[in-house]
Amino acid sequence: KGVLGWRMANVSADEDTRVPVTVLTGFLGSGKTTLLNHILTGTHGKKIAIIENEFGAESIDDALLAANTKLQVEEEIIEMMNGCICCTVRQDLIVVLHKLAARVKSGKLKLDAIIIETTGLADPAPVAQTFFVDVKVSKFARLDGIVTLIDAKHIEQHLDEEKPEGAENEAVEQVAFADRLLLNKTDLVGEDDLKRVETRLRAINALAPIERCTRAAVTVESVLGIHGFDLKRVLAFDPEFLNTDGEHEHDKSVT
Repeated sequence: KGVLGWRMANVSADEDTRVPVTVLTGFLGSGKTTLLNHILTGTHGKKIAIIENEFGAESIDDALLAANTKLQVEEEIIEMMNGCICCTVRQDLIVVLHKLAARVKSGKLKLDAIIIETTGLADPAPVAQTFFVDVKVSKFARLDGIVTLIDAKHIEQHLDEEKPEGAENEAVEQVAFADRLLLNKTDLVGEDDLKRVETRLRAINALAPIERCTRAAVTVESVLGIHGFDLKRVLAFDPEFLNTDGEHEHDKSVT
């Protein structure tokens, strides 16, 4: 089932015509919603689908949606003034991706990119697996990169949080899986603190570039088309990544 995804992952970037997908992770308060608001209202000229997980406590601002909505395409899909679309996942992510694929195939929708926002406590692995284990999704879209937003002021307490034996620390997972780290809210901490935080982040993930920012103000190019996801790298630190039978264990105290 995952063989196609593996094969497609090894096609060169120039030959690959599939829609690139960015998975956006980060704890509550890290600035994900602010970043998505920039993209949904920016004048970047790209047609981007933002798939939002409504189970998160924070979501795209309703007033912003109301002011910028051009068309309510169907229940889950809202088209914005700048041509981007916003989708809410009320069901399985694969179902939403199949819907988008069908709209693109029919010519009703042109997409330059997809951004999937995960909830604050989400381990990005199951979302990333989607692009390797579902044949339809593998043909339609490719995982371009996992971008993790980090709250410079609070990341250390998240990394230091004690978890029950066998449970993962989601903040560590989000940093480890990242292909790019956006160190946000840098205006709230001093230079010495920033350097210490960056050293800790590099100890967990030595390869992902770190970009400093305030108020999640980064260019669209910092998030899209980064060609960052490397399946070989992920399998090196998580050999079970493509094994969807064995689910990752999470802290049961998190609801």
